[in-house]
Amino acid sequence: MAIYNLGSINADFFYRVPHLPAAGETLAATSVLRGLGGKGTNMSVAAARAAARTIHIGAVGEDGKWAVERLLEYGVDTRHIATLPETPTGHAIINVDDAGENAIVLLPGANHVISEAAIGSALSEASPGDTLLIQNETNNQAYAAEMAKQLDLFTACAAAPFEAEAMQAVLPYTDILFLNAVEAAQFEQATGQAPPDLPVSQVIVTKGSQGCSLYDNGSGEIRHFPALPVTPVDTTGAGDTFTGYVLAALDRGMPMPQAIALATRASALMVTRHGTADVIPDLKEVQDASF
Repeated sequence: MAIYNLGSINADFFYRVPHLPAAGETLAATSVLRGLGGKGTNMSVAAARAAARTIHIGAVGEDGKWAVERLLEYGVDTRHIATLPETPTGHAIINVDDAGENAIVLLPGANHVISEAAIGSALSEASPGDTLLIQNETNNQAYAAEMAKQLDLFTACAAAPFEAEAMQAVLPYTDILFLNAVEAAQFEQATGQAPPDLPVSQVIVTKGSQGCSLYDNGSGEIRHFPALPVTPVDTTGAGDTFTGYVLAALDRGMPMPQAIALATRASALMVTRHGTADVIPDLKEVQDASF
């Protein structure tokens, strides 16, 4: 089996500054760090490190070849990542001050120029029962989800960053939906629909240190899973790691409670590290970790 991820690829540029700049202010940074990011990238790396065959569908500019190479190093199949010569790679400019506060400017770039033809070419290789994963940092999610349903794929959606209209467009084709607590509240405010009301077989709502809840909307059962006690140093990418690990475990035939337990261990380990895609733990690290 395999996971096909229509996902974003970003270059994250972290600038350390003495304070966040005010309007009109020119400020010298004390350091800069380039990292591999994007919610799609994080989820692909997590799924691959959790031992799933993971195929990333996406796009970068000529300036993004390093990101594709890094994904390949992490075990992700990159054959369906297009290089678009006239479009920049998606990137984030992240100013971080000495107190840890940040201000972020995000350019979607090539993430919003993924063609239907590219998606069709990738999914034409999929087999019934494979997984399609989508988020809200690319274009053509609804097109991909509808095609996946026609091909009898299992479709998973991570509703981040939250967009009510985009979510409603893909829900008819979605088998499992991942939301964090804030996104679940935003969705209910925008549509009047709480997780048990959604037309999706299973909904997982993550709640940080409070664990997560699984809504089985077929049976009506709601189960809560506690988080593991750790001291977090950076929660960036923890939710993406959780999603990738859940789907990789399901792809290998693991029952949902065990998949969530494994993903909970992975995300607990992730929050003890600084960084995003580059520091997502692999399966052996997760299995060997003591909490």
